[in-house]
Amino acid sequence: MGCRDVHAATVLSFLCGIASVAGLFAGTLLPNWRKLRLITFNRNEKNLTVYTGLWVKCARYDGGNDCLMYDATWYSSVDQLDLRVLQFALPLSILIAMGALLLCLIGMCNTAFRSSVPNIKLAKCLVNSAGCHLVAGLLFFLAGTVSLSPSIWVIFYNIHLNKKFEPVFAFDYAVYVTIASAGGLFMTSVLLFIWYCACKSLPSPFWQPLYSHPPSMHTYSQPYSARSRLSAIEIDIPVVSHTT
Repeated sequence: MGCRDVHAATVLSFLCGIASVAGLFAGTLLPNWRKLRLITFNRNEKNLTVYTGLWVKCARYDGGNDCLMYDATWYSSVDQLDLRVLQFALPLSILIAMGALLLCLIGMCNTAFRSSVPNIKLAKCLVNSAGCHLVAGLLFFLAGTVSLSPSIWVIFYNIHLNKKFEPVFAFDYAVYVTIASAGGLFMTSVLLFIWYCACKSLPSPFWQPLYSHPPSMHTYSQPYSARSRLSAIEIDIPVVSHTT
């Protein structure tokens, strides 16, 4: 059965999951979630842009790279609800996705490095590789939902701020990074679900095993006597008969 072999689909989903988690890390740390552009009509002064992140805030002149004002304690005084929700949602999403990556790695390592001859003593400790990938797919889907929903909310919250105050608010590229990373988590989840449902022999080479695996415990067979199948230890008790 192909589900017990390492497939290109599982390897691709693992790599896609790593890239998505890296994108979530970047989106969490970037100070470019929202920018407030302050325009001056004085020709002797430059326009000022305030970049707001989840943890820090930075104010720069147009064309400048140095922060005029850098607030490193912004994370404790965030007054915008969408950013406050993201402070909890993105780290939670990263933790869930890392757990899914660990499950994927356990499933692939168990498939790739298991012995061709089973150890009966370890039969109760065997890892279900297909089950690991299925649970990992569910966790990737959950992580994508947790990170995508508040990231999209930032876009609509900017519209709310522009209506409430002046149209000077805009979302920055950290929103795009996080939404793209969440999409990568969903794609990883879909790949694992499709693989789990269709990992048997299919005509497409994408779903075929990367190598021919030696027979596993599921295919290992050895003839046993009827008596040894009933008990692990056979004890022959001699019977002495007395003749008169």
